[in-house]
Amino acid sequence: MKILTSNDDGVRAKGNIILRETLAKDCEVVTIAPNRERSSCGHGITLGEPIRLNKLEENIYSCSGFPADCILVGLGHLLKDSRPDLVVSGINVGANLGQDRFYSGTVAAAREAAFRGVPAIAASLVIKNFKDEQHFDVAANYINKLVSKGIHKHIPEMSVLNINVPNLPQNLIKGVKISTSGYQIYSEEVVERQDIRGKAYYWVGGIYKGHQDIPGSDCNNVADGYISVQLQNLWGRDVEVSEVIDGLKSCVE
Repeated sequence: MKILTSNDDGVRAKGNIILRETLAKDCEVVTIAPNRERSSCGHGITLGEPIRLNKLEENIYSCSGFPADCILVGLGHLLKDSRPDLVVSGINVGANLGQDRFYSGTVAAAREAAFRGVPAIAASLVIKNFKDEQHFDVAANYINKLVSKGIHKHIPEMSVLNINVPNLPQNLIKGVKISTSGYQIYSEEVVERQDIRGKAYYWVGGIYKGHQDIPGSDCNNVADGYISVQLQNLWGRDVEVSEVIDGLKSCVE
């Protein structure tokens, strides 16, 4: 089985490395990921300048473009004669819950693969404090379990699996839940500052203030210690598992 991995944290990000090494135990893995951090870039693509690939080592490439560019170049050029069976984007450093998926470069890479007819997963580790130990291995092992069960055969066309894993050791993970979309709450604050020449500049992004209490949502399920699995079509709608191919639920749980 051939898997293409990418992310938005950069080709040297720990989550991407652990994911690649875990999947490579049983699969052929090719990585094309941005040459620098591209977090929260959304579904941008590069049109006004060339995209450059740099081979770092066998089957590992850095890309000068956005995460969606990585998939475009991978499927349209590098792997056009031997397409992957699955694209896995991640493991992202931080959550892609609720409306955050619309900003996410990690989810955009998976979405681009689905646009091109390749089954795709976006995977994220929900880290609350970046000083905490980061359990990327738990997320990578779960993705590897899905791959071993043939998850790529059960992801419907024009859909993406968005998976968020609590940053907990394996023994504290309570299980897996199929989720609906929640809503993350951020402050609306935009901070204005001045540079050394007295000109104003701004910091945006806001401060995380929690999530709306929506039973069964991805936000609630992760907060309760469960791995959240969402099946989303390319128009942003959550897909009920009962609507899709038999076998998906048995794969993810």
